[in-house]
Amino acid sequence: MALKIGQITDEKDLKGLYRLRFKVYCMECKYENPDKYEDGIVSDLYDENAVNLAVKDDAQKIVGGVRLILDSEAGFPTENFCEIDKKTPRTSIAEISRLVIHRDYRRRSEDKYIYGPDEERRSIGSFNYEYSYSQRAYSRRSDDRYKQNSRRVNGVVQDRRARHDIVSSLFKELYQESKRRNITHWYSLMTQGIFNLLARYGLGFESMGEPVDYYGIRTPYLGDIKKIEQIMEEKNPAMLEEYRRGL
Repeated sequence: MALKIGQITDEKDLKGLYRLRFKVYCMECKYENPDKYEDGIVSDLYDENAVNLAVKDDAQKIVGGVRLILDSEAGFPTENFCEIDKKTPRTSIAEISRLVIHRDYRRRSEDKYIYGPDEERRSIGSFNYEYSYSQRAYSRRSDDRYKQNSRRVNGVVQDRRARHDIVSSLFKELYQESKRRNITHWYSLMTQGIFNLLARYGLGFESMGEPVDYYGIRTPYLGDIKKIEQIMEEKNPAMLEEYRRGL
């Protein structure tokens, strides 16, 4: 099995990505009330000014994605939901958000990195499904059955494991898109788990404020792409070389 990663603009593909958000955010993680989305599609005003990246399987089904929100009159979620110090020129900022991966492509033992433990997944507000992370029922996932190392070739993630490789490959696409657009800094509202996972790659972000309730408990972070390149060059030069390949 090979997974293809790249930008999507087709309406059918976008709806496939929005439906995956609904499946993960509303049905699996209970960040939001599914009754708010009668059509089973999770989208918002920021999608109108975003570059959407998606992961497709052999059947062209969307099994993962992330978006890069560009500067517009709508602003950024981090600005609109958090108190932060804005020193970077707005035209040089983009926001990373809506990282989503189908459960069949997430390793069961590592879900906590993306969707966090209970305290990161619980809503601060009145809406509460009383849903326990530890009580979720899972079928055996494909990546738990395959132990060989995966690899990425020409934008394609090879084999069925690769949950970490999918995240890394999506961030490679984010990095390259940002470099092409002269984006120098990233905003992102992330769980501690995602922050820790990205730090393992050398993708270091700095906290900009206190946690807020935004599709679960999130902390606002700033990523300086130049500093990230320096850290990756020191800690993971092979990954930096891969990220730069094709630019």
